[in-house]
Amino acid sequence: MKTKTQRKTRRFKNSEPFKIKLFDAWRWHRHRKVLPPKTGYLAFNQTWFEKIDLTLAGDRVWWIGHSTTLMRLADKMILTDPVFSKRVSPVQFVGPKRRTPPALLIEQLPQIDFIVISHSHYDHLDYQSIKKLITRFPNMVIMVPLGLKRKLEKWGAKQVIELNWWDFVTINGIRFTAVPARHWSNRGIFDTNKSLWCGWIIQSKVTDEEQTKTIYFMGDTGYSSSLKEIGERFSSIDLALIPIGAYAPRWFMHLQHIDPKQAVQLYDELSCHCAIAIHWGAFELADEPLDEPPQLLNSYKGNRPFHLIKIGGNQAINRIDSGVE
Repeated sequence: MKTKTQRKTRRFKNSEPFKIKLFDAWRWHRHRKVLPPKTGYLAFNQTWFEKIDLTLAGDRVWWIGHSTTLMRLADKMILTDPVFSKRVSPVQFVGPKRRTPPALLIEQLPQIDFIVISHSHYDHLDYQSIKKLITRFPNMVIMVPLGLKRKLEKWGAKQVIELNWWDFVTINGIRFTAVPARHWSNRGIFDTNKSLWCGWIIQSKVTDEEQTKTIYFMGDTGYSSSLKEIGERFSSIDLALIPIGAYAPRWFMHLQHIDPKQAVQLYDELSCHCAIAIHWGAFELADEPLDEPPQLLNSYKGNRPFHLIKIGGNQAINRIDSGVE
């Protein structure tokens, strides 16, 4: 058993060398010049936002914005990295500002059964959103990577399950498996990498008698050939939620975020059947303008069913042998 001192000093690592140097971070911030969309923010919103339709039936994913999606799977409702705040920051008067609104408000959500959290960064783990969700859905189960359970419990969560890479738990017919990602974590100066980061494989009907639907929520990740193991362990990924934004400049971002070209590369390497692009269009977290990620993805994806949907849009979750709706 680990002592209290050992638990406090534990740091998590990637499977390959990874280090963000303070000088590099300072140099990037010093020279940042974030460009607006070519047609302006208003036109961007009009192009990439639509009214959400929750009346649609069947297993389905709705994109709420950034990495926040609402998933219906086997009649259970699952939220990924719920962020509904106007800024992704320790405080709401400064920090990256939301440029497109979420597709709906917490007050408009249906009953939520599960939340999955990929890591602790503010654009993926938002205190204000979690507190409101806990108040509205006190019995929901929150899945987190190692090191975050205590924080969520301090925020008021009643049911938090903490998993290491490749660990899984099955609740009410839904299996959640934490899978590797190449990233890092922190929320302050002194907690860097004291909690783990991960993606999530979410599956329904995990039995020998019934077909399984498999969804891969990638979270945040830089490119790594080691991620191929996810495709080897889960050979039928029916729908992948793949990030395509926050990648520029590559000299600084390449270790922590994939770009649209690498998103397509991972789609192929993992043998995904279908995908939707997330982690773009809401917050200016890197140097590329909001409208660049979809343009680049369109130039790389060819005829792959790697979909660019609008905030508020949706994609059906179909079995790999049943075609795409």
